[in-house]
Amino acid sequence: MQEASNNTELSPPIYKAKINVNVVVHTRDRVKLATDIYRPDVEGRFPIILVRLPYGKTEAYCEMPAFGRFFARRGYVFVVQDVRGKYDSEGDPYPFVNEPDDGYMTQKWIATQPWSNGKIGTLGDSYYGYTQWASAPMRNPNLKTMITVVTATDLYGEEFYINGAFHLRTRLEWLYTCWGTRAMLFHDIKPDLIPINRRHLPLITADEAAGQAVKCYKDIIKHPNRDAYWKGKNSDYPFDQVAVPVLHIAGWYDIFLRGQLKDYVAMTKKAATPEARRNQKLVVAAWHHEIGRFGPPEERGFGHGKDIDFGPNADPDINTLCLRWFDYWLKGINNGIMDELPVRIFIMSGNVWRYENEWPLARTQYTKYYFHSNGRANSMHGDGVLNMKAPETSEPPDTYIYDPNDPVPSAAEDLWALLDTVKDQRIIEKREDILVYSTPSLKEAVEVTGPLSVKLYASSTAKDTDFTAKLVDVHPHGYAQYIQEGIIRVRYRESRESPSLIESGKIYEYIIDLWATSNLFKTGHKIRVEISSSNFPRFDRNLNTGHEFGTDAETVKANQTVYHDTKHPSHITLPIIPR
Repeated sequence: MQEASNNTELSPPIYKAKINVNVVVHTRDRVKLATDIYRPDVEGRFPIILVRLPYGKTEAYCEMPAFGRFFARRGYVFVVQDVRGKYDSEGDPYPFVNEPDDGYMTQKWIATQPWSNGKIGTLGDSYYGYTQWASAPMRNPNLKTMITVVTATDLYGEEFYINGAFHLRTRLEWLYTCWGTRAMLFHDIKPDLIPINRRHLPLITADEAAGQAVKCYKDIIKHPNRDAYWKGKNSDYPFDQVAVPVLHIAGWYDIFLRGQLKDYVAMTKKAATPEARRNQKLVVAAWHHEIGRFGPPEERGFGHGKDIDFGPNADPDINTLCLRWFDYWLKGINNGIMDELPVRIFIMSGNVWRYENEWPLARTQYTKYYFHSNGRANSMHGDGVLNMKAPETSEPPDTYIYDPNDPVPSAAEDLWALLDTVKDQRIIEKREDILVYSTPSLKEAVEVTGPLSVKLYASSTAKDTDFTAKLVDVHPHGYAQYIQEGIIRVRYRESRESPSLIESGKIYEYIIDLWATSNLFKTGHKIRVEISSSNFPRFDRNLNTGHEFGTDAETVKANQTVYHDTKHPSHITLPIIPR
């Protein structure tokens, strides 16, 4: 374990901030992009921090004015731009396609300005994390570093179609509210003002049923496979064309966690230069997508949910972290940040930060925990057992009925702020269409840190269906804390490009990726796994018909069978860290 550097030298707030509003930057095709510039109120050339976002450069929620003043007072020029078609910028509002070249042209323009010293760093989370990745492969020589926060490069496999299932709860509403012809202003987007019926069928007309046809939404629903539509949208990201150090800031409860971890690993192995590969850093906090920044720590919300609190140390102080990074790479201040080990993770429930050499951790002991029952693992009141002993007999399988009209509710109400709305999973575990497998109370604490996966042997009466898995930490008083979850759409079991239906009653082997976590299962707690076939509305309901995706209004019940015998040892693989 390594402690943070004692060298805390930071750029001091010695300047006043000067602001220029709606400065025009032209794209290659002469579209005008509205850009606000925050800079020190003195003559001179300074390093640049660039943010390009679709949520409004002056919206209070996005905190760009606060960020602008924060960095300008510390000797940076902070440039924030509304992307094409959004707020004060011209153009048609269609996500992703124009960001590579628009970002490159903006960087090129910045380098010619009298207040620029030619050193550009980029910053942003979610979509404005994506805008950084989009233009980075174009290799503008002035781009020196990036800070990407809760984002991912693979739009197909990490943002829209997770192992084949459509990321309904976030993507439908995001496309409808932000990219329709009548796109809503960010400050007007409130849950009670979004007229979307997530149960509407067919899925491809859910936008029209809510009041407007959204072209990009329909295009995405028409392309559930990884096909030509996704080419050029970072689905096959050229990491070998990116030559800058990147600070990757992720959250254990963020919806893009898996993709961001993949991006970090890819950059350490594939970045364009040895220097870039060496100078990647990863920070993973106990947080979800809605990262708070300014204000006192108790208001920033890191690690503090309604039911779960990971203590006062959960806040990584993201403002200071970003400033240290830019100070080092744009100003050359030797503040010790690059002397620290490259990976910094927060161990939940243990409530400590720890530095590591790599991700995943080299000392991980990947351990199989097998599913057992006498054929009645249905609900938390069933006979499901989870342990490290492989099946030695022909244990009877577990069965349940999956009805698309009565799907299993998602673990949380709001996936953008997932930690805030995590609820006791016992509410859900009473259902007969959930199989529950639990260990006995732990005699010793078990740290689980790293990637998670379930190998499931199952059959179905449907031509296409889903299987889901969830990892749960059961507290001594019974509270069942959501840790992580995953899904597989069975037609995509072999290929995302060429799906194939299944045969009724045939046993298949499925790998369900549960992404990753870092959680200490304490003494007296239980490790639990839930298996089911729906997770709604996080993901769309599989209608079980096997018909073309998005066009169906028919539903079919499916009889699901999960096997855990000597020939079909269903299990979860946990990344155990020796203590």
